[in-house]
Amino acid sequence: MGGELSTRTDLIPTDAQITELLERVGDGPVVMLNLNRYREHAQYAPGHPDADAGLGGRDAYLRYAVVALDAIARLGGCVLWHTDARMVAVGTPDDAFDEVVAVWYPDTGAFLRLVEQPGYVEAHAHRDAALERAVVIATAGEPTANLTPPFG
Repeated sequence: MGGELSTRTDLIPTDAQITELLERVGDGPVVMLNLNRYREHAQYAPGHPDADAGLGGRDAYLRYAVVALDAIARLGGCVLWHTDARMVAVGTPDDAFDEVVAVWYPDTGAFLRLVEQPGYVEAHAHRDAALERAVVIATAGEPTANLTPPFG
């Protein structure tokens, strides 16, 4: 299948979100906090080579992640932290996610240049098929890739 990003506006930033990201966050270091909720069974677009592969959502996401991790590294970024989410301790059932991933980028532009990396757009089909819901929250990043303790 050709390389196109999803048309699902819940999985890719809109032009308005990109504009707001650059206005509010600027172009300094940023950590993108990814909250992923997987589908039980991956749902590929008709005609995709993996449409009948019978993959689970997490397995489909891993196909995307291999390419994404390489792209992030080429842009100077890295995964700071990753873990499975166990339950919503405070909130509603709509707030439930399966996984939390914190990805550090040296600048906001690096995050936005993911789509220019070889194979990234094509791999995005796996992310689309995998995710029932995803949220990416832009947070303040340090000049170097590290987690900082709260309250200084």
